[in-house]
Amino acid sequence: MTKKKIIIDPVSRVEGHGRVTIHLNDKDELDDAKLHIVEFRGFEKFVQGRPYWEAPVLVQRLCGICPVSHHLCAAKAIDQVVGVNDETITPSAAKLRRLMHYGQVLQSHALHYFYLAAPDLLLGMNSEVETRNIIGLAQMNQDLAKKGILLRKFGQEIIRATAGKKIHGISAVPGGVHKSLSTDEIDSFKRGGDIPSINEVISWCTEVLDHYKTYHRKNQSEILSFDQLESNYLSLIGKNGELELYHGNLRCISATGKKVLDDMNYLKYLDVYQEDVKEWSYMKFPFLKHLGRENGWVRVGPLARLNTCEYIDSPLAQKELEDFRSHNGRFPHGTLLYHWARLIEILHCAEKIQLLLDDPDVTKDDLMAKGNRESEGIGFLEAPRGTLIHHYKVAPDDQITKCNLIVSTTHNNIAMNKSVTQRAHHIWSKHKERGEEFLNEIEVAIRAYDPCLSCATHAIGQMPLKIEIRNNENDLIRTIER
Repeated sequence: MTKKKIIIDPVSRVEGHGRVTIHLNDKDELDDAKLHIVEFRGFEKFVQGRPYWEAPVLVQRLCGICPVSHHLCAAKAIDQVVGVNDETITPSAAKLRRLMHYGQVLQSHALHYFYLAAPDLLLGMNSEVETRNIIGLAQMNQDLAKKGILLRKFGQEIIRATAGKKIHGISAVPGGVHKSLSTDEIDSFKRGGDIPSINEVISWCTEVLDHYKTYHRKNQSEILSFDQLESNYLSLIGKNGELELYHGNLRCISATGKKVLDDMNYLKYLDVYQEDVKEWSYMKFPFLKHLGRENGWVRVGPLARLNTCEYIDSPLAQKELEDFRSHNGRFPHGTLLYHWARLIEILHCAEKIQLLLDDPDVTKDDLMAKGNRESEGIGFLEAPRGTLIHHYKVAPDDQITKCNLIVSTTHNNIAMNKSVTQRAHHIWSKHKERGEEFLNEIEVAIRAYDPCLSCATHAIGQMPLKIEIRNNENDLIRTIER
């Protein structure tokens, strides 16, 4: 029996390295499709033995796209080791961290939408590959591309001002931060110049949303039919049910909106989480224990956050949320709706940044809090791609003895594999004779989740290893597997 295999390697326009394998049977029918994460990072292991205060700086080396998320999540976890929590941290430190985080979400979402996703959406999923990129987008709509680039630059400058550097910052430390903002820095964000002013950023965010909604109206049937994936949705949530990106309780809802986790304290996450591994991927497969492996998988990220929240506590983004729900229903499942949700969050972050730039606490020097030393710390936050978990155990000599990271993309692992399989089946049922022309649609499904594969590559237990020994004519002589 002859079986065929089609490999997409690498998956393009995502952070990190992955490939898709499509398996066909002897009748040229699709048997299976899988997303493989083929790089291994190992951060959970080699942070062991390092002093706990290094964690916020060390773990952000996981990625150059998501460093702020890891920096802050590790800092929140290590806060607990020094006896500090979200209630006892100083107001200035809490607000400066939030400002840094909003800058990160804004710049990351802008990068994803304009550089990675918009070429597929606005130029066409099956348009010419030579022009299906940011350059082609700029040629089609120079003003849109320019605003996308400057929106990202604004977010990066917020990060530089609050974290010390645009990439791999140093400001968040156990118990607080070590720098506040100067009045000159605040004035530069209000005034603009080399970067847009905060007022321009908010205006541009609404323009981009209007542009996207025009596109959505023209292509609604294609967008909604592309990949409907009913799932559970997980995110942090504010104390009144509002969208919350930095600190809150953990809420999970079913596909119909029923609460699966009812705003639980995230410090108890091990009571409900379990992680699985597969031999064909270095990315773990987490699920909710009480729902089981088959039904306990979740989706996280912008669409999940809009589905779990009851409202958004910034006025312009709230109006956009109402518009989003009026078009798509209260609990929509279309995977491509992640992009619309992402743009709403950009606007929300811009509104939050504007408020914090007017808050006198971000210029004060009361930046550090202290408490009683503890041996364990758990940090959660909503990274751009979804719920992020850092968990550390620390010995009396201050060395980290255990580290567990459940990264946003890891939460979406099962969902991405289901989306890949759905799209592969669609292509093979509709376009078998010209299937390769439509393979980008599988990548479009993956890109909707904005995966950061570098961040998500961790494994439990022994790392699998396969060695093939071949002679000079490439004949297989021996295989060694572990």
